[in-house]
Amino acid sequence: MLLAASVLVFALPRWVDVDPARAVLRARTAEAVPDPATEARVRAELGLDRPVVEQYLRWLGGVLRGDLGLGYVSRTPVVEQVGSAATVSGLLTVLALALAAAVGIPAGVYAARRPGGRWDRCLGAGTIAGVAVPEFVLAPWLVLALAVWAGWLPAIGWGGPEHLVLPVLTLAAYPGALAAQLVRAETVGILQRPHVLLARSKGLSGQRVLWRHGARLATTSVTALAGMFVAGLLGGSVVVEVVFGIPGLGRLLHRAVPAQDLPVIQAGTLVVVAVAVTAGVLVEAVATALDPVRRTAERAG
Repeated sequence: MLLAASVLVFALPRWVDVDPARAVLRARTAEAVPDPATEARVRAELGLDRPVVEQYLRWLGGVLRGDLGLGYVSRTPVVEQVGSAATVSGLLTVLALALAAAVGIPAGVYAARRPGGRWDRCLGAGTIAGVAVPEFVLAPWLVLALAVWAGWLPAIGWGGPEHLVLPVLTLAAYPGALAAQLVRAETVGILQRPHVLLARSKGLSGQRVLWRHGARLATTSVTALAGMFVAGLLGGSVVVEVVFGIPGLGRLLHRAVPAQDLPVIQAGTLVVVAVAVTAGVLVEAVATALDPVRRTAERAG
């Protein structure tokens, strides 16, 4: 998957008629029509006068060595730019997923105790809002409510722990709401299974049955989506990082795309894909560990 992604990451800019040599010259000289001799020299420097397959293999070799070249705009190593930005986005992603799980999973489990009850109806309304309201709407409202009107938190910037609160709340809203919906639906179904009814008939308390049998199996569906959430939050937090002035990967890509800074775009996209693939493998292992039925099936296979 990573090899196929690397081919797409390398080929897509060329399919949409982006000329790396002209992008470099625009970044350096801001000339709309570069000098032909200078353009030819830059093409030779970048190896763009070589066959496309050779260009890809040289670029892939650099990726494997950790050499992603220099950014067209900043003229600094791409590894440093993407590494620092990915660290910031990774911190936001981990905190947002932790908050989403800490709130969404218990809320969904408790709502499943009495389907149709007051808590279940309140949770349903809240999760619908969390799923439906996009980040570009939620982020400004959180800034107005908690930073401008209340004055509790800074509106923008990156520095102390207080700068994490608003972006983490914004990023955690969708996965937290979706996790609550999934856990609630799964737990309601699991509590009606024969082995759970048998556990109740043996005298186990309702809380023990709920958390030991219901919640544990219900979280496997949320775990299966965690990999998708990781990739989505890491690469899709452009709005949040731009609104709050956070120097993360989304903001870096947001600046690199209009500037046609191909080394930064390719490296950032490849990092997101690599994280998605790695998270998918880890999530599959965790889901198997949580679900005894899947463990038994894999051992039998």
